[in-house]
Amino acid sequence: MKSSPRERITLHLDMDSFYSSVEVRERPELKGLPVVVGSDPKGGSGRGVVSTCSYEAREFGIHSAMPISKAYRLCPDAVFLQVNMNLYKDASEKIMNIIRIFADKFQQVSVDEAYIDIGDSISDYESATLLARKIKSEVKRLQGLTCSIGVAPNKVIAKIASDFNKPDGLTIVRPEDIQDFLFPLHVSKIPGIGKKTQPILQEMGIETVGQLASCDVQLLIARFGKFGVVMHQLANGVDMREVKEREEVKSISTEDTFDEDLSDAEDIEKSLTSLSEKVYVSLLKKRFRFRTVTLKVRFEDFRTYTRARTLHAATTDKEAIRKTSCSLMEEFLGKGRFRLLGVGVTKLEKLDERQTYLSDFL
Repeated sequence: MKSSPRERITLHLDMDSFYSSVEVRERPELKGLPVVVGSDPKGGSGRGVVSTCSYEAREFGIHSAMPISKAYRLCPDAVFLQVNMNLYKDASEKIMNIIRIFADKFQQVSVDEAYIDIGDSISDYESATLLARKIKSEVKRLQGLTCSIGVAPNKVIAKIASDFNKPDGLTIVRPEDIQDFLFPLHVSKIPGIGKKTQPILQEMGIETVGQLASCDVQLLIARFGKFGVVMHQLANGVDMREVKEREEVKSISTEDTFDEDLSDAEDIEKSLTSLSEKVYVSLLKKRFRFRTVTLKVRFEDFRTYTRARTLHAATTDKEAIRKTSCSLMEEFLGKGRFRLLGVGVTKLEKLDERQTYLSDFL
């Protein structure tokens, strides 16, 4: 007999400092050193951000999404490495294949994290804990990497728990322990509560999850709309979302942050051509056609805009991506220098196996 929804047990697995850990695995001489993966710091004048860093680097105050120039100032002696996405994707695929074996339902949500529903086969937390330890052991044995796992009644609590005791952590939150676990935490631990929401909550006198859970939901609705209800539910440990396979790809895009801001029209066209080519290659690999082309621009002062144009019919035409992105760009030419450009396609349609790209014959 299947367990009821309330008895379901969810695991959230999060790889520890994934990119840098893979790099250290490939280059053991880096073990114990502060390793920063991201763009080239160029002696402190580089553009871009930190993708991830080792725990040794975090001791210097470095963290993901930090400007790479600041990371360099904090620890100029760190080992700075360029992102090697092919290496990380290969490791991720192997890790996810290990995890799937143990799941009744499996949902990969990023290159380094996934949810596992084990409620159909395991209904007690003692067995779930043993299973989590087994998963950690297998990932370590087969891939030489550590992960942290949260075990809980639902997705939001499991995700918070997986981050509770990093690295190489295992945190179990039984139904009767939900309030004791959640309520003392800062509200920023709730997924979706970020830098914009936190100051507003603080103005309302809400800093902990417990304070958010006990707040009048009508007050939250008045300030945040529907998200106020969501926050209140999550703070009380209520999350009805099921673990399910990742949804179909909805967009394909790429962007580039320049070492030096662009203003020359010819350089801008070259960049858009290169970005369009990368998007087209992804379309080929994933076998999609598209209807809408999107453009993203960011000026040197960080003003950011997006524009989109929908074509009359779905296509796989590379030139349509390039021409449309260049046409959309005309609105912004001559209005400043550009720090970043991005090109993408949406309204994707999966090609039938019988449908073929013209390029397949070239």
